[in-house]
Amino acid sequence: MTERTEMTRSQIKVGIYAAVVVFLTYIMIFGFRKSFTVATFDGLEIAGYSYKTVLVISQMLGYLLAKFYGIKYISELKRTGRGTVILLLTGISWVSWLFFALVPLPYNIVFLFINGFPLGMLWGVVFSYVEGRRSTDFIGATLAVSFIFASGFVKSVGAWLMVQFGVSEFWMPFCTGLVFVPPLVLFVYLMEKIPAPSKEDIQLRAERTAMTQEDRQRFIREFSVGIAICVLIYSFATIFRDIRDNFGAEMWKELGYVNQPAIFAKTETPITLIILVLIGSMVFIRNNHKALQTAHVFILLGFVLAGGSTLLFSAKFLAPAWWMMLVGLGLYMVYIPFNAVFFDRLISTFKYTGNVGFLIYLADSFGYVGSVGVLLSKEIFKVQLNWVTFFSNSVIALSALGVLLTAFSMVYFGRKYQKFKAKRVIPAMQAASSIR
Repeated sequence: MTERTEMTRSQIKVGIYAAVVVFLTYIMIFGFRKSFTVATFDGLEIAGYSYKTVLVISQMLGYLLAKFYGIKYISELKRTGRGTVILLLTGISWVSWLFFALVPLPYNIVFLFINGFPLGMLWGVVFSYVEGRRSTDFIGATLAVSFIFASGFVKSVGAWLMVQFGVSEFWMPFCTGLVFVPPLVLFVYLMEKIPAPSKEDIQLRAERTAMTQEDRQRFIREFSVGIAICVLIYSFATIFRDIRDNFGAEMWKELGYVNQPAIFAKTETPITLIILVLIGSMVFIRNNHKALQTAHVFILLGFVLAGGSTLLFSAKFLAPAWWMMLVGLGLYMVYIPFNAVFFDRLISTFKYTGNVGFLIYLADSFGYVGSVGVLLSKEIFKVQLNWVTFFSNSVIALSALGVLLTAFSMVYFGRKYQKFKAKRVIPAMQAASSIR
């Protein structure tokens, strides 16, 4: 009994240590990615298209390519040398901001693509440190909410550099990265000290190993319908998040909030804490199937909250600041489970040997296709809507469809699990009968 208690204490210590370190590490990584979105680049156009939108699309295309490449690369990633990989990829993204500042427009657009590709690989590398543990729900939730908090925090840092020090919109992303370099090196070093999953972790959550092409194909064949639905749901969430994240500065300006750098951190911090409590509490659900179904419930409620709050805002029943916070909370209730617990519990439920990175990058790749498609459509077809109207209309439509798809996914995986249980029970009964 004493050994069991001691083991649990050890897991708690490792879980807390890992959660804090990966949370801080990914915030530092975000400092090299999204600070430029706080700039509006007013009046700048390229071939009749908004300069900022072209920048966002260029970075997204880099991310998009990284996600498709990551399906193979992350799934086959070895558990050694990961810290070096993180620093190398982040370094490339930082240098790209230097060239973005030095090279005149429109030629500097290409450096957003170069910035996006290495950064697009980093989520899978960081998550590989924490998957396959009893405490993965809590650690994963902490890691996932890091980019909610980081998004607001990094933008506030970028806005602060421009307002307080007069840094130009073009130099601000590089200078923001400079702020985050020293702590990134420290936290990557600390992340390398996270112990490997214990034997009990492996027993409860299935072993996490590199996956071959045959492994990936076998998994997709087994869950093809469910994976397709999940990818579609995740794509909706990615579109929500990217519009709000990349054009938040424009939306706040349209809503009447001008020259308030702290507004980003003020709205994202409560969202971070709520999501952390919701998703982190799933660590207490030991049954993997129940946890998977609970994740579905969170996603369903997220769509309802995002769509419902937007309807209230459109009807003038909800203040702009409250709407931005509630719609953000709703979309992250959809988005975060996939990045933190959904796929980890899916693998654990059906006892597949593999890793989460493969599934996250599969979903991410199509999610970014959706985001790029929406932004291109708005620019190419000259949709004459401001960002608040465009975003709110999209949220209402996609939330309604998202509720239906999530309910279908919940039923699909529930039936799959019943068949899986039946397959395991019958051989066990036959073995017991032969012993008698």
